[in-house]
Amino acid sequence: MSSDPVPTPHASAEQVEAAWHDPKLANVLYHDWEAGTYDEKWSISYDERCIDYAVGRFRIAAPWDGRPYLRALELGSGTGFFLLNLMQAGVAERGVVTDLSPGMVEAATRNAAGLGLDVEGRVVDGEHIPFPDDSFDLVVGHAVLHHIPDVGAALREVYRVLEPGGRFVFAGEPTTVGDAYARTLGRWTWKATTTLTKLPALQGWRRPQHELDESSRAAALESVVDIHTFDPSDLEHTARAAGFDGVRASSEEFSAAMLGWPVRTFEAAVPPGKLGWNWAMFAYHGWQRLSWVDEHLLARVVPRGWFYNALITGTKPR
Repeated sequence: MSSDPVPTPHASAEQVEAAWHDPKLANVLYHDWEAGTYDEKWSISYDERCIDYAVGRFRIAAPWDGRPYLRALELGSGTGFFLLNLMQAGVAERGVVTDLSPGMVEAATRNAAGLGLDVEGRVVDGEHIPFPDDSFDLVVGHAVLHHIPDVGAALREVYRVLEPGGRFVFAGEPTTVGDAYARTLGRWTWKATTTLTKLPALQGWRRPQHELDESSRAAALESVVDIHTFDPSDLEHTARAAGFDGVRASSEEFSAAMLGWPVRTFEAAVPPGKLGWNWAMFAYHGWQRLSWVDEHLLARVVPRGWFYNALITGTKPR
C-alpha cells in the first residue's frame, strides 16, 4: 500500500476540468471525494442485512455449493461492500480489494480491519491487473464494469488472473433501459425535494446550500464516470469473447428500482440522520417486497433487459 497513490478528496478546479476529458481521472476524483460518506449514502453496512444482500446477489448470478473460495479478488471494490460481506458469509477465505480510487481502497481496508478479515488492498486499474496469471479462484465486482472504459480488456485480465476452473461474478451493472428510467426518477425526486424544502415550513428538511451545490457538481461528474449501460445479451457476448465458459447473464430489480432510486435520491437531498430508523425499515422492507414481486411474478413477463441490474458469471476452462 505504501507505493499506492494518495487520495485526492478535494480536487482542484484544474483537476476537475481535466476529468471531463479523462474518464479514469474522473473516477479517481469522484470516488475519492465520495469515499468518506459512501457507506452512508448507499446505506452500506457489514451486518446481517447487507451480508444477506451480497450473498443473494452472488446466488442469483452463480451456483455456490457452500464451500469457500480460497483467494478472491474484487475489482472496483469501493468501500468493500461486496467482497467483505461475501467473506463474512463464508464465500471466500482471503481477499484482495482493489479500486482505481485510493480513497476507496483506504476505506475498504479500514472496514476489513474492523471486521477482522484477511484482506489486502491495492490501487488497481481494471484494464491492467498487477497480479500474476492464475492468482485467484474467484473474481467479483459490484457496480464496477460500467466505470471501466474497455470492458473487454478488463474481462480478459480477469480471465488471465483466474486459475483454471475459477469463476467470476459481477453484479449491480445498469441495463440500458433500467438506467433510463432510474435516472429520470432520480432527477424528478431531486428537483421536487430541493424545491419543496425551500418553503418556510419545510426548511428543516433542507440540506445546507453548499452541500446541495456540491452534490449537484458530483452528480454532473457522474455523467463522466458512468461510462456504459448494458444489454445482458451483449454482456454475455463480451465475456465469451474473453474466453469464458458457462457464461450467463441475469437481471433483477424492476419495480424495486422504481422505489429504490427515488428513495436514495430523497435521502441524499435531506440532512443526514433526519429520516431515522423507521424510514430505513420502510425503505428496506419496501425494496424486499418489490424484489419478491420482481423475481416471482414480473420476471415471467418482463424482458430481462428491462430490469435495472444486470449480473453475469462465467468460469475459466480447466
